[in-house]
Amino acid sequence: MILENISSNKLFEGWHKQYTHSSSVLNCEMRFAIYLPPQASSNTPVPVMYWLSGLTCSDENFMQKAGAQKLAAELGIAIVAPDTSPRGENVTDDSNKAYDLGLGAGFYVNATQAPWNKHYQMYDYIVNELPQLIEANFPVTKERVISGHSMGGHGALTIGIRNPDLYQSMSAFSPICNPINCAWGQKAFSAYLGDNIEEWKAYDSCELLANHKKHQPILIDQGSNDSFLQDQLKPESLTAIADSKLNIFQLNIREGYDHSYYFISSFIESHLRFHAVNLGLIKNS
Repeated sequence: MILENISSNKLFEGWHKQYTHSSSVLNCEMRFAIYLPPQASSNTPVPVMYWLSGLTCSDENFMQKAGAQKLAAELGIAIVAPDTSPRGENVTDDSNKAYDLGLGAGFYVNATQAPWNKHYQMYDYIVNELPQLIEANFPVTKERVISGHSMGGHGALTIGIRNPDLYQSMSAFSPICNPINCAWGQKAFSAYLGDNIEEWKAYDSCELLANHKKHQPILIDQGSNDSFLQDQLKPESLTAIADSKLNIFQLNIREGYDHSYYFISSFIESHLRFHAVNLGLIKNS
């Protein structure tokens, strides 16, 4: 698979780069960003944190706003930020150009309904195609962790819970925890997956956690002043299930914080350290 490097920027002795490639899974050209810390070389490959962004975002939001690269450089963790959906003139979009369906709103599912199913196979792209591409072309190991924000937090949790052998840990900021029971999720799942709610459960963190006996450690940060907290995000639904589990689960309610990247940049370092512990890079303090 051919990668085209479209930008390169040096920071903290590492490199932030953007690439485009043709995706056979999504049937379109895709873009992703990667931050390679200074430790990354053919002799010393590094683990990867995959970051999944939220509605309307792309690879650029996290890389430009979160301020994660400094600590990633110190810890020796690469960061990969894919786009949030397929893109392009031939890719189906919502006819009303709604922000919560279509371009920028892939919801990290494998769509089964036409016309979405031709391109919207984001689950397979994140779990299989993109990591294979990264591992074949960059000095990284097969060790992965996954994180994300809002719709991307939903993606990080569902993908992490479903694939405990692929990810050492998972974390999320303001995730959509119970999409079956919120407007964002119901709209997207109806379009992408059809009317059978049983099929929706494969992409709902609450349903997955309730039915998986084992999962890797989970860290969630949620702002108390998040305008989407009650109607869309519903972390209490996930906490009620997680409390009955013996596995590691931590939810932090951050007083006064909202849904923005001001919130993410305030706590991203604690998430990187959490993942570094689970990757065996540092000890838990």
